[in-house]
Amino acid sequence: MIVRPHEHWLTRIFVWHGSVLPKIFSRLLLNFLLSIAVILMLPWYYSLGIKLTVAPFSILGVAIAIFLGFRNNACYARYVEARQLWGQLMIASRSLLREVMNTLPDGSSVEGFVRLQIAFAHSLRMTLRRLPQQETLARYLTPEQLNAVLAVQSPANHILLLMGNWLAEYRKQGVLSDILFHSLNNRLNDMSGVLAGCERIASTPVPFAYSLILHRTVYLFCIMLPFALVVDLHYMTPFVSVLISYTFIALDALAEELEEPFGLENNDLPLDAICNAIEIDMLQMNAQTAIPPKMSPDKCYQLT
Repeated sequence: MIVRPHEHWLTRIFVWHGSVLPKIFSRLLLNFLLSIAVILMLPWYYSLGIKLTVAPFSILGVAIAIFLGFRNNACYARYVEARQLWGQLMIASRSLLREVMNTLPDGSSVEGFVRLQIAFAHSLRMTLRRLPQQETLARYLTPEQLNAVLAVQSPANHILLLMGNWLAEYRKQGVLSDILFHSLNNRLNDMSGVLAGCERIASTPVPFAYSLILHRTVYLFCIMLPFALVVDLHYMTPFVSVLISYTFIALDALAEELEEPFGLENNDLPLDAICNAIEIDMLQMNAQTAIPPKMSPDKCYQLT
């Protein structure tokens, strides 16, 4: 996620970090070179007796803009839902630890439970980003727990099972009544719902055929555009063509980033920072002193 301070409108025009321009710069450069080539071939183009007008491109451009808007809205809805799920995880984690600390007798150690909660957040983050988990989870789980977690298909789900077993032990000892255990178990169910929601988004992309037809149409439009503009604009063709192409190609590239909100691109969710915030909250609620520093954006204003 890009986190930039408020800037003057003129300064924002020239922003590089955080825009999709670095990603699509080579494509715009090709469009610029194609426009120059079309200008150089203009006499030969006239000799063919073929003349493209701007009219069909105006109609097609409106249609592409509408469908790109629909696609961007669909991808942004996935992004918003993913952020809401991680917000629910933060709420459930805080509430669960608070209820556990208020319910158990004085002097009961909840350090093991805190570690399981932190491990769950990191495991979910690494599962969604398809990253190896052993090194990170080893900081929070015992060797026995780590081996059991890494041996299953869904490590985060197994950590939820370990948290349920931790609560069940106090229930067997008579410390937790059935009503209190049921209340705490509902918090685990909330976290399980977050896990399932994130897995659903990660495993169900926008239909490929829908994205493909828009992708092809956008690039065919941008390739043919200089041939329609050159007759009327001549030497201004490269600049106008690149400006129009930037709009369509940038929207297409932005939709690709928002479609997968759990990745590591500029406009993806800052899962590292969210997990860092959850870890700090859990440790501070347990009155621990060894607390990691809060993450902040890097020099390019990116928060991962």
